[in-house]
Amino acid sequence: MNRIFVSPIPLLLLALVIAVVGGGGCMVGPDFETPDRPMPRGWVGPSTQPATRASVTTDAATDVATWWENFNDPVLDSLVDRAIGQNYDLAIAASRLRQARAARTIASAQLWPQVDSSASYDRAGTLGGGSSSLFRAGLDAAWELDIFGGVRRSVEAANADITSAREDVRDVLVTLTSEVALNYLDLRGFQRQIVIARQNLGTQEGTADLVRRRREAGFIRQLDLTSAEAQVAATRSQIPRLEQSERQTIYNIALLLGVEPAVLVNELEQDAPIPVVPADVPIGLPSDLLRRRPDIRRAEANLHGATARVGVATADLFPRFSLTGAIGVAGTSLKSLGNVNNAPWSIGPSVSWPVFTAGSIRANIAVQTESQEQAAMFYEQSVLTALRDVESSLVAYAREQQRRVSLREAVDLNRERVQIAQKLYVGGETDSLNVLDAQRSLFAAEDALVQSDTTVATNLVSLYKALGGGWEAVAPEQAATTRP
Repeated sequence: MNRIFVSPIPLLLLALVIAVVGGGGCMVGPDFETPDRPMPRGWVGPSTQPATRASVTTDAATDVATWWENFNDPVLDSLVDRAIGQNYDLAIAASRLRQARAARTIASAQLWPQVDSSASYDRAGTLGGGSSSLFRAGLDAAWELDIFGGVRRSVEAANADITSAREDVRDVLVTLTSEVALNYLDLRGFQRQIVIARQNLGTQEGTADLVRRRREAGFIRQLDLTSAEAQVAATRSQIPRLEQSERQTIYNIALLLGVEPAVLVNELEQDAPIPVVPADVPIGLPSDLLRRRPDIRRAEANLHGATARVGVATADLFPRFSLTGAIGVAGTSLKSLGNVNNAPWSIGPSVSWPVFTAGSIRANIAVQTESQEQAAMFYEQSVLTALRDVESSLVAYAREQQRRVSLREAVDLNRERVQIAQKLYVGGETDSLNVLDAQRSLFAAEDALVQSDTTVATNLVSLYKALGGGWEAVAPEQAATTRP
């Protein structure tokens, strides 16, 4: 009876390939789990209605909503659209995302065999005159079998880096749209302050002219005229400062749009009203921040990547198995390279296992573990920062609305006071100082009201930004809202 001898080497190769390709091998190191971070059931800030549904975490990302359209301002819409298409910070973030995707390709390439080709020509001889040519060509292949998952952990980390870069793009987008809106609102606020300053300047100049005529007639003291002229000068001095702020804000918007400073001057120097805030703002629930805020999602992705890199470092403790092979031909002429009968070849497994590294492998594991711990703490800090941002924005938005109501009342009362003081002054029943004081108070109240209108709008933008740049539309009974 004939016995067939089977070499153990092919069986070993087959077993290794089946283990990697079929079974996937094991993956050392910790597996990442999405942080189960408990969130408050609702917001504590004023002006929020109680939530009618439980606060539950989700891991689905939401798109950055076009929240700026809630201001119903076509100019603002146009500026934001252009900024998204032209801003350099956003373009850089998008480039980093493409870079992360390319890095992932590099990492995943290690899962496949690596094949190198080579060719050479040598001319050799002796000083006595004899010489010969030697042509060589060959292929070398190597495949490191990812038995313990070090390469797959590298791919996992690279995928997490892609997620982090994608969230960074969203974060830059949220910041960019917010900055465009904030600067635009500031611009309209400065322009409105200029209009009010000029209106009050005209009124004060008229009063000063009346006081001057009465002084020339000898009815009043020089002090009254000096006071009137001083108030005119003080009001006039406010206008250049406001015009400076107006122009610098236009330049800021130009930078956000990626254009030269003077490009937007003609478009934006004409004053327009401050956009009116919407009646309702669906702020959602605290748990929504986990999927809205790109900085939180980026921190989670960084934690995922750090966890995977612990596995990459841990895999260095274990042996590395590889399949190697080579084939080549050689001859004294190019024609002889076609004779494959004499082509040598080799194939076989190899194993390497670090025996002594002076503790560097375990030290690297400790380094990556600490990085994981830092990423976990940074994630927690990101969540707390997000909660702080929203609560602070809610307080600022609500309190400024209350302040604006009082300022409107103050403007109305001061306007009535000016009318009364002017009538009394013309009738000789009071002096000019009362008129000047009333006008000064009116100007201060009107200026404060404009600033409050701007602040309410900018606080709303800050709230949009704190909420992650937008939200999904939900039924009114399912979401908390804030009202002006």
